[in-house]
This record gives sequence, C-alpha cells and structure tokens, in this order.
Amino acid sequence: MTPVLQLDGVNASYGAFRALFDVSLSVAPGEALAVVGANGAGKTTLARVASGLVAPAAGTVSVAGTDLSRAPAHVFARAGVAHAPEGRSVFGSLSVEENLVLSIRRVRGRRGVQGGLEVAFEMFPRLMERRHQMAGTLSGGEQRMLALARVLVDAPKLLIADELSLGLAPQIVEQTYISLAQLRAAGTALLVVEQHVSHALALCDRVAVLDHGSVSWTGPTSEATDRVQAFLYADTAGNAD
Repeated sequence: MTPVLQLDGVNASYGAFRALFDVSLSVAPGEALAVVGANGAGKTTLARVASGLVAPAAGTVSVAGTDLSRAPAHVFARAGVAHAPEGRSVFGSLSVEENLVLSIRRVRGRRGVQGGLEVAFEMFPRLMERRHQMAGTLSGGEQRMLALARVLVDAPKLLIADELSLGLAPQIVEQTYISLAQLRAAGTALLVVEQHVSHALALCDRVAVLDHGSVSWTGPTSEATDRVQAFLYADTAGNAD
C-alpha cells in the first residue's frame, strides 16, 4: 500500500541552523503516527516539511506516491494534506461562524456551507454555543478548537496535528483527541506531533522518537513506553501542575 506520506533522507535548515538530519518515516492510509521528543528536537520543523511549509534541503517528501519535495504548501493541501499548527490560527475580529464559513466556502463552495457548519459543530459542540462570539474573545482552548475545526471541515487524507495540547486545560485536550479519533475512524491518516505524549500514544499505532533532529527509534505503540519514559514523566508532571 502506497504511504499517504513518505519522507526519505530529509534534511532541513533555517539558514545556517540545521534542524533535521536524514529523517525517514512514513504514514500509511488510515494510520496514526505519533512523533514525540523534547523541546528543540525538530518536531515542528518536521510537521512543516511534511505539509510543504518548509522545503527540505535534501531528501524527498512524497504524498500518495507523488514527489512534492519542492512544491508549495497549497499543492500539499490540494493533494489532501491538512496542517493544524501550534498556536491560535483564527481571525480574531470575525465570529466563530464567520471563521468557519471562510474555510468551508474555500473547500466546499457556497452550497456546502451549511453541511460544513453542521460537521464542525458536531465535532466541537462548544463552538456551536459560541458561534456568534468574536473569535478573539474565546479562551485559548476554544481558539485552538476553532483552528482545528477550520482544517477539518472537509476530511483530509492526512492531518498533521502539531502540539495541539500545548497550554490547554485537560478537558479541552480530551475533547480535541476525541475529535481526532473520530476523524481517524472516518479514514483520515494522522501525523500527531506532541511533547506531552500520553494522549498521542493512546490514539496512535506507531511512534517515532525525534532526538536532536534525527529519528532515534520507530516502532509500535505497544513497545514505546520505555523509549519515551522521560516524556511520559514530563507529561504527568505537567498535568499535575
């Protein structure tokens, strides 16, 4: 089966700073792969390379068997790759509904707006309650939900979820991962980039450990506990605070 995403020998740099070193990994259709590692390990750079936001300095990035290594991000999006970045990517001066409508129209056209809104509100009921509220006045967790809903209105072949739990209350994290599980059940493959890994391990089939820009280990989730013990400890300590 052709991987929905494949990185072969990828190096990536920001000017003189080298962020990724000979990274190779793949995600099969419908599979969920967790990429874990400490701060500065290169996780976000990997996510950006996988969605076309950063071009690799060497190596190849293929989507469904097509080499898109030097393609711009919109070509990745057209090929079915959606990227939910860390942070709050919303239009603060527009309402929740207006933010969603902008995204839905771009993907589904005008006639698809109502159906797209129903999907988004079913996935994130809290957004339904806030549909007329200005996005800039939402809590951080609600803004993250809205940012995620904007990229999920039309189920992509692959969702790259970058540090979705960062800075969120536990109940918001729980709801976010429930939505990811629903999306996966509908057939979307997932590349879940996380520092706090307990939810990612519960969701994913396989794990890749990133260490100083290199993949130090990949394997099934069932064999990952010892490999990521330090990160699991950090996750537990962070939730305890």
